Amino acid sequence: MLLHNRTVALQRTNAAFRHALGPIICGALEDDSVIEVSVNPDGRIWIDRAGMPSAAAGELTADQAAQVIRFVATQMNEVVNDDHPHIAGVLPTTGDRFQGVLPPLAAGPAFSIRKRAVPLYSLDDYVRDEIMSDEQRHTIITAVERRENVLVAGGTASGKTTLTNAILTLPAFQRHRAVILEDTPELRCSAPNSVSLLTKEREPRVTMTHLVKMTLRMKPDRIIVGEVRDGAALDMVQAWNTGHPGGVCTLHANSARDAIQRLEDLIGLVSALIPRRAIAGAINHIVFIENGDDGRRVKEIVRVAGLDGDSYGFA
Repeated sequence: MLLHNRTVALQRTNAAFRHALGPIICGALEDDSVIEVSVNPDGRIWIDRAGMPSAAAGELTADQAAQVIRFVATQMNEVVNDDHPHIAGVLPTTGDRFQGVLPPLAAGPAFSIRKRAVPLYSLDDYVRDEIMSDEQRHTIITAVERRENVLVAGGTASGKTTLTNAILTLPAFQRHRAVILEDTPELRCSAPNSVSLLTKEREPRVTMTHLVKMTLRMKPDRIIVGEVRDGAALDMVQAWNTGHPGGVCTLHANSARDAIQRLEDLIGLVSALIPRRAIAGAINHIVFIENGDDGRRVKEIVRVAGLDGDSYGFA
């Protein structure tokens, strides 16, 4: 009876949420090609599909958008109001990532829903859709086979997570134990022997630094980090340098070479000494993906070829 009641409650919650979202957004969320849906303060709905530019697709009224945000806050046991006009987290009904804001943070209610990557997009799909070249695909496959560490870099909404998921489908991951560290559950790994760990914002907090340290006690072969955005970059570099090769991580950066500087900046948040030799030893390849006017493209892949004085070598 208890299980039945929970099932009925979940069905009612899903129905109420779908009603609040409206048919356009619900249809987009059910479309496997859609990776993100956004509603701007002017009410316009924008839809992102893998490898394609954003496309406008109708509107919500301000009341409708605000209703969605308040509904999500209620489901997360949070409150949104003038004193706390924003909400972020994972939707309990779907597992998709949600970010919503209300005035005065924006001119009107606005939110984004980042879908979980289902089904997975393969590297062959990237070549087919001309997002990367066959040579780039081969470079990534070879790096993973050789258990070299890969840093996937790009700007916001450039497709870093989707590309990382494509990399994680490669057969090489199936032969090793993989530990995946994330803030929100977005990565899928083909390894049958894998563990996914999530950070925790509420007290007692569990940070990415905590997760990296936990991981080292879980006998990982490959360490995969959903995104490094703080001083945990130092822990990741140290972990990749201590017998755990073949990892993948994402990072916000404006170019492949800028990714190294960004990594240094993050490490500088927790250390006065920047371990450049350790960084050069830990990062083997940087894959830079960009979301331009013509859609997503892998712009370059560079190999980090050691350190010459204080300068990194790139090939």
